[in-house]
Amino acid sequence: MTTLPFPILYEDNHLLVIDKPAGIATQGVTDGTSVFDQASEYIRVKYQKPGKVYLGIVSRLDTVTSGVLVLARTSKAASRLSDMLRRRTIEKRYLAVVEGTLPDAEGMLVDFVRKDDAAHRMVVCRESTADAKRAELRYRVIESSGRQSLIEVELITGRKHQIRLQLASRGMPVIGDRKYDASSTFPQGIALHAWQLTFEHPTRREPMSFECRPPKSWQRLSVQLP
Repeated sequence: MTTLPFPILYEDNHLLVIDKPAGIATQGVTDGTSVFDQASEYIRVKYQKPGKVYLGIVSRLDTVTSGVLVLARTSKAASRLSDMLRRRTIEKRYLAVVEGTLPDAEGMLVDFVRKDDAAHRMVVCRESTADAKRAELRYRVIESSGRQSLIEVELITGRKHQIRLQLASRGMPVIGDRKYDASSTFPQGIALHAWQLTFEHPTRREPMSFECRPPKSWQRLSVQLP
């Protein structure tokens, strides 16, 4: 494999930035189809690397989510990117189309969340609940058709399924997200897209910013994309 089945946005000795399609797992499947498996094989063949290739997954995207995903090609890059995540200096913006309308044009959502292993999903809980973690995001409504709303989300914390859960818990599930009670369907994954990613290069310390438009499946939605 000398090419990947998804676009490469940037590549150097330390980073590989891709536009992940919906429907592909970032990591953790056993059939070799994950982003991690395919990217590892791509690097091994392209650079003729013997043995196992190093590739660091610093932050995942859900299988049903599309968009910008950065992978670390060195342990130094992985360590520094992880530190940026802890210090919240990586800016992550998403586009989401939800059912219904939000009460305010912009705002912040703050919840405490935990895993519900029996239901295989995340749930909102009290702060005092065991394993509760604080979840924060900012949102801005870009357009609303009444039936659907297009919003931009800036993720402040990075909890599992965070955007999906916080919006659904307020009666505005992401289009196609049946796990979190959406009544609508979507042709590929759900209407959640990692739109923009901004961070400092882990070795050169230069600012970097990547943006990719949502996939063609979004054209069937009733809102106008930016």
